[in-house]
Parts: sequence; C-alpha cells; structure tokens
Amino acid sequence: MPTPELTSLRSARVTAAHRLGKRSFRGKERRFLAEGPQAVREAVAHPGGEAGRTLIELYATPEAAERHAELVAAARAAGAPVLTATPEVIAELSDTVTPQGLVGVCRFLDSPFAAVLAARPRLVAVLAHVRDPGNAGTVLRCADAAGADAVVLTDASVDLYNPKAVRASAGSLFHLPVAVGVPVAEAVAGLRAAGVRVLAADGGDGSRDLDAELDAGAMSGPTAWVFGNEAWGLPEETRALADEVVRVPIHGRAESLNLATAAAVCLYASARAQRAPGGCRSVTSS
Repeated sequence: MPTPELTSLRSARVTAAHRLGKRSFRGKERRFLAEGPQAVREAVAHPGGEAGRTLIELYATPEAAERHAELVAAARAAGAPVLTATPEVIAELSDTVTPQGLVGVCRFLDSPFAAVLAARPRLVAVLAHVRDPGNAGTVLRCADAAGADAVVLTDASVDLYNPKAVRASAGSLFHLPVAVGVPVAEAVAGLRAAGVRVLAADGGDGSRDLDAELDAGAMSGPTAWVFGNEAWGLPEETRALADEVVRVPIHGRAESLNLATAAAVCLYASARAQRAPGGCRSVTSS
C-alpha cells in the first residue's frame, strides 16, 4: 500500500474540507462532502453542470483505495484528484462513527425552482418545515424510488447538504432534480400554475382519505405532496395552501406513521395511480 499523502489534520487541504461540515462554509463554497463508496460512486457518475464535474476531489485511506480500486480509477478518469490520507484524517472529515475510508468533495447539485417547473413534473415531493436531516434524506430516497420527477425543500427546511441528509439519501441526491430554499407559498403557487395538484399529507386529520382518493380515481394526474415536520406536522397556514389535505389511513392500532413511511405510502400511491391505464404516466412523453 502507498504511504498516505495527507497525514496532518492541520494541513490547509484537510482544514478546507473539514469546514464543509458546517452549513455556512458549504453555502459559501457551494461544496459538500459525500461519504462512503455508494455516495462517491454516484458523484463520479453524475455529469455535473456548467461549473464542471460534480466530484471535485476524493480522499481515501490506502486500504480503501485498494479495496475500491475500480472506483478510484473512475474518479481519476473523470478528472478528480485522488488523495490518500491516514485513517485519522478521514475520520476528521467523516460524520460517521465508523468511517468507510472514502470522502468526496462535491459541487452543489440543486436546480432552480423555475427549471423544475419548466420540466412539467408529474410527481413532486415538497418538504415544508422538515428539520431533521435524516428524515429529509430518507424522503428524498423514497421520492427517487417512487419515480418522482423532483423534490423541493422550502426555506424553512433543513439543509439538503447536511452530512446526515446526504447519507440518508443513499445516493438518491444525485438522481433527481432538487430545488432548495423555496418559500412554501411560492412552491405551491408555482406547482399549481404548472398544472400540478397540490396535496398536503396529514397523519390523521385530513379532509380526504388516501384510500378514498385512490378509489375515486383522483390520483392519476400530476401531483405534488407536501410533507411537514414529523413532530408537529404542517402549520395550518401551509395546509390552507393545498388543494386538499389528505390523511393516510391507519387500519391497525399504530398511533401514527413516521414521516418517511408516510411519504413512501403517499408517493407510491400516486406512482401507482399515474401508471394505471389513463394515468399521466401511461402515455409516452410528447
């Protein structure tokens, strides 16, 4: 194994990367950290944009570089410098208890909200007042799995590039457009103007029932789901903005569903309805 190139926690390069653990520095540099082979693999594969490739540089322990030699070679082929570092340096950059030996520095990925609307989305997840980064990343992963066209994080929600959110997305952050910092009223108005029906998800106090919506065939058109804070749900003023407030039925004795589970149920319900005969995804794009 090669001798690590980076051994000091105080080196300028390590210090600069370590600062990306803080939101203020991420916003200033428009860079974030992607940890572990899955996230790094997605960063390598992501085409990037006008600013350049998504993966700017990769830090790896010699052992991880050897274990993931193909991934390291792909990063180099994509033009990203690969720097070997001691486990102590990687731990300094890591947000996990047991680092996996790979940390990538990446460019921000978010898309302008106007671009999301211009793409005529058919299924969108809107995170309003979601403060827990793990929840935000997991909902992003659910949206990706359900085939959503975009995710919108309002200005009252957690930072998309929080290390816990990046990790919880399990690579989905790199798969679909995400708009950030959009005021909730602007998000709802823009989606509605684009022909998207806006539904506020509620744990048990909605005016409509999800099963009833499906039975009535009301879920087959373009839809945006607005999800709120897991602890206290959606504020009344946000609920009032939606076309309907829809509750997820609890058929058993559970008190409630957590945010990510409720989001998965709602998004998959829409995805199934849209792919049924006559749904907005049953016709080829034109």
